[in-house]
Amino acid sequence: MPCIIEDMKKGLVIIPTYNEAVNIKKIIEKILSLPNRLDILIIDDNSPDGTAKIVEVLSRTNKKIHLMQRPRKMGLGTAYVLGFGYTLENGYDFAFEMDADFSHNPDDLPRFIELLDDYDLIIGSRYVTGISVVNWPMKRLLLSYFACLFARIVTGMRIKDLTSGFKCYSNRALKSVNWQGFKVDGYGFQIQSVFCVRRAGLEVKEIPIIFVERRQGESKMSKGIIWEAFWLVWKLRARSILGKKCI
Repeated sequence: MPCIIEDMKKGLVIIPTYNEAVNIKKIIEKILSLPNRLDILIIDDNSPDGTAKIVEVLSRTNKKIHLMQRPRKMGLGTAYVLGFGYTLENGYDFAFEMDADFSHNPDDLPRFIELLDDYDLIIGSRYVTGISVVNWPMKRLLLSYFACLFARIVTGMRIKDLTSGFKCYSNRALKSVNWQGFKVDGYGFQIQSVFCVRRAGLEVKEIPIIFVERRQGESKMSKGIIWEAFWLVWKLRARSILGKKCI
C-alpha cells in the first residue's frame, strides 16, 4: 500500500550521465513506473554516444523527464550541485542522487521516501549490515570498504558508507549546505556532503542496499578521485577540530 507521504511530497531523481545510452531509457522507464511522485533530471556531459538525444526524445512526451546538457565532462560533483539548485528553484520537496547504470536499484526509492518525516539525509549503504556488493573484483571491494573505514575514523562520523552515491536529501538539507563552495568530485563529494549535512545539525540515516556492479557501460572511477578524497578527509577533520564550518 503506498505511503501517505508520497501523496504529499514531490521529489526529483538526479542522474548525471556520460555515455549511458545503453542504460538511460530503461532506468527512466523503471523510475517512472514507481507509485511515487518523482520527476527525473538527467544532467549529461556531452556524451558522444547520444545519451542526451535519447532523453530529449523521451522528454517530448513526458513532462516528468527533464534534461540539462553541459558542453563537456565537468564531473559528478558539479552535476549534483547543479541538480540541487534545480531542485530548490522548482519547488521539489526532496532529491535523490542516483547512478544511471542500475547499480542502484530503483525499487529501493520508496524505502528512502518513507523516512523523510524523520531524517533529512538518507544514505543507501553497502556496509551498514556487512558487505552488500555484487560483481566487484576483490581489489575494488577492499579499496572501497577500507576507504569508507578510513574516512569514518578520520572524520569521526559514524556512517559506515561515506562514499555511497545513492542518497536522498530533504529540501531542508539542500537549503542548509553551501553547495557552491564544494570543490571536490566523486568520493570526495559524497564524503563532504554527509559531513556538511551533519554539521548543519540535521538527522542522517543509513539503510541497507545491495549494490550491483553496472550491467553495461564503463566505470568512471579514477585514481585522481581516490586521492582527492584521501586528502579531503584530513581537511574535514581539521575543520571539525577547529570548530569551523564544513566549507
